[in-house]
Amino acid sequence: MKHTGAYLARFALEQLGVRYTFGIPGVHNTELYDELNNSESITPVLVTHEMGAAFMAEGVSRTSDSVGALVIVPAAGTTHAMSGIGEAFLDGIPMLIISGGFRRDSGKSFQLHQLEQGPIVSGITKGYYLVESHADIIPTLYRAYDEAIAGTPGPVFVEIPSNLLLFGGTVDLLPKYRKSFTNPSVDESKILSIAQALMNAKRPGLYVGWGARNATDLLIELAETLQMPVSTTMQGISVFPHDHPLHSGMGFGKSAVPAAKEAFQDVDCLLTIGARFGELATASYGLPVPENLIHIDINPAVFDKNYKSTISLCADARDALKALLEKLKEFAPKGALPRPATNLPKIIQEKKAEYCREWELHDSKARVNPYLFFRALRSKIARDAFMLLDDGNHTFLAAELLPSYESRHLISPTDFNAMGYCVPAAIGAKLANREKQVIGIVGDGGLLMTGLELLTATTLELGVIIFVFHDGELGQISQFQKIPLNRKTCTILGDIKIEGIALATGAHFIDLTVNSKIDAKIDEALRVSATGRPVLVDVNIDYSRKTCFTKGVVSTNLSRFPLGEKVRFVGRALKRHLLEKGE
Repeated sequence: MKHTGAYLARFALEQLGVRYTFGIPGVHNTELYDELNNSESITPVLVTHEMGAAFMAEGVSRTSDSVGALVIVPAAGTTHAMSGIGEAFLDGIPMLIISGGFRRDSGKSFQLHQLEQGPIVSGITKGYYLVESHADIIPTLYRAYDEAIAGTPGPVFVEIPSNLLLFGGTVDLLPKYRKSFTNPSVDESKILSIAQALMNAKRPGLYVGWGARNATDLLIELAETLQMPVSTTMQGISVFPHDHPLHSGMGFGKSAVPAAKEAFQDVDCLLTIGARFGELATASYGLPVPENLIHIDINPAVFDKNYKSTISLCADARDALKALLEKLKEFAPKGALPRPATNLPKIIQEKKAEYCREWELHDSKARVNPYLFFRALRSKIARDAFMLLDDGNHTFLAAELLPSYESRHLISPTDFNAMGYCVPAAIGAKLANREKQVIGIVGDGGLLMTGLELLTATTLELGVIIFVFHDGELGQISQFQKIPLNRKTCTILGDIKIEGIALATGAHFIDLTVNSKIDAKIDEALRVSATGRPVLVDVNIDYSRKTCFTKGVVSTNLSRFPLGEKVRFVGRALKRHLLEKGE
């Protein structure tokens, strides 16, 4: 059989269940775009910038069972997309990147976009493949897909030279896709040790991350069986339902909300599943992890990096939890499980209610109170609405004040922590979940990076709602500057007119300036978005009250400074604050 490389790539992507590709066509991939246009199952999506394309693909992968894919030109297309590729790499999100490549058959040098891409992407992908023949296209894409979803997922880059895409070549067959990997087997002896440790603990606790996203039902069963308080990482914030009586919040210790601090203060054995103890998840490595740490993750490279474990188990979260629950039932003395209910759920709920009351009473003056906004939003959207965040002050406000009830339904950039994520990621999520509500919350700084992708949403009739927390600053960093420095450098934004972005992209614009208008404005946004038109809401947000996370991180980092440096930093801050008062 003789087929063009473009046809072979399209065939492979169809077999892999890819539903959307994102990018911008150019001379190096125009044949592939033409083939994708012939596909009955794949829709190629034009974006305004390849960074947006990568974040859209990420949004698809995070919120569905389909892997997001890019189809980009080499060189500039690749470098533009690297923020989203890097986010997928550090956050463990599967992604396929298919790049056209300069011609390898012409013998000519200094071609357009002639760049060796392997060295450029090697640090932010799980793998790079340069296809050398027509016969290699389908097997390479299958191999790349398996690599993208196996173990800790991530992005894999496949470069197909334009001469292969353009011209026909002979292949022996068009093979169907078959998965070529298996999860690591569960070590039964370690499962027994874990069961023993949990049964012997006076107060076991459960700390879960994104790696446990497909095992929520088993997490609930385990928590209820052992009466364990539950805390999550930032990335795994939706993995455990926030309205469950044993859910306490994000993290624990000085950077956590009062419910999580209280629930975890006496934990003597911590079971951690699908979390890496990264800097953001641990609030700058400030978690008070007990000596008895049990760590389960599919990637053995995460064990003992930042916190020493007493037992570590390399396994898929769902496989490990199934085995652990079975072993607990076998191992525990008759009648010992489930453990009797304690007053822990009552304490958690009381602390949550107290914290909400504090926020409710906070005087936001002429701005919008974040708690009142989140409370109204949560009451009006569906339980299974998808909520996507950006990087910024709003991220941690949402983590503390916006409940999530379904796994993979509250999403944010974490370890790569790229601003500009929210708008395109929300578009990707909406494409993958057209019948669901999709809500984005972004700072004005993040909106300035990728807000024009709303044009893509308008073109595709995707009724996403984007709430812009507009304070005229890069809020999270300006707060960090204000505390020790009492001055703000390069964190004050220009006077952006959000309505102009809506006008330019065809989005419906709403101005939300005061608390009394919250309900009416959210109702309007939901009504318009249901017609298929994107909505951009300019929220006059109040950032004057700091989150527990922000205060905890500042305290944790300052406590680690050498004494001399600590005195210098504190002295400088006091001096500047006193001078300001004197003026």
